Amino acid sequence: MIGASGYGGLQTVRLIQSHPHLRVTFLGGHGSVGRHWRELAPFLDPGPDLHVAQPDPDAIAAAADLVVLSLPNGQASTLAPALLERGLRVVDLSADYRFPRLEDWRQVYGGHGAAERADAGLCAEAVYGLPEFNRQAIATARLVACPGCFPTTSLLALLPLLQAGLILPEGIIIDAKTGTSGGGREARRHLLLAEAGEAVAPYGVEGHRHTREMEIQATTLGRSRPLRLQFTPHLLPMVRGLLATVYGQLSPPSCAAAQLTSHFLDTYRHQPCVDVLPVGVYPSTKWVRQTNRALLSVATNPHTGQVIVMAALDNLLKGQAGQAVQCFNIMLGLPESTGLPLAPFYP
Repeated sequence: MIGASGYGGLQTVRLIQSHPHLRVTFLGGHGSVGRHWRELAPFLDPGPDLHVAQPDPDAIAAAADLVVLSLPNGQASTLAPALLERGLRVVDLSADYRFPRLEDWRQVYGGHGAAERADAGLCAEAVYGLPEFNRQAIATARLVACPGCFPTTSLLALLPLLQAGLILPEGIIIDAKTGTSGGGREARRHLLLAEAGEAVAPYGVEGHRHTREMEIQATTLGRSRPLRLQFTPHLLPMVRGLLATVYGQLSPPSCAAAQLTSHFLDTYRHQPCVDVLPVGVYPSTKWVRQTNRALLSVATNPHTGQVIVMAALDNLLKGQAGQAVQCFNIMLGLPESTGLPLAPFYP
């Protein structure tokens, strides 16, 4: 586990520690080097009896077979090539390998070490880690790029419609709300309690960096012609949870919510981490808190001819650490929900 002290790293270590077939054998980091896991996470017990070390590729290869990289954007690509050369299989939680073309990554994340990157081949090789739509490729991959919480939620809602030609690619709007943990563990002014408490605020309105990623994957996995999305995220005064609502024009416009729900049920029938709710029942972030489940609900508006799909998940689990473990399970040939919490802690 590299990047153990961030929210994603903490959640990943917690899941692996309780996993029946995985074990944490190396903790890597930078600012926390030399500190013992118990010092970093006294609230998680049991934990690995390890100190955080510099992420040296040889030391990692001597201790592990699989690696999770939970690093800031631009840093995973400085380590992943060396790990792959040593025969390790890597799951990356950053955006470094989510784009098949390095040039697309540079355009979106150009300020994060873009000039130094020379791993276009790995970008093309990396498998997009959305298990529900890329399971076969994940199973044999050396390098899996897990989507973040916003793309995961939005694509789970959108892809069944695109694949079946039930939504027009033009004019799709994604309105999403997330908790403050989605911003990471570093101190930032807009995440302070005095700023985020008792408030709802949009951000990234004119071009959030996840928009291009979702457009590419919606086109690829959705088997759609190229599309353009309007994606608007909002910060809510809660710690964890994400709710995305997708709007688009139905094709044909007469399709009823019951028919669409039946299609979603067929799509996710054998997907243990996704549930489709009955017509008229809408998901709440509280229902998925501390789980690796996504809840979806489909509605239609006959007046406008629109389809509305609502999706909720825990941004730190199905939107991050849980998805990494789900990908590991597939890579190891295990049932993909192994070691993952699916029952919510309610209320």
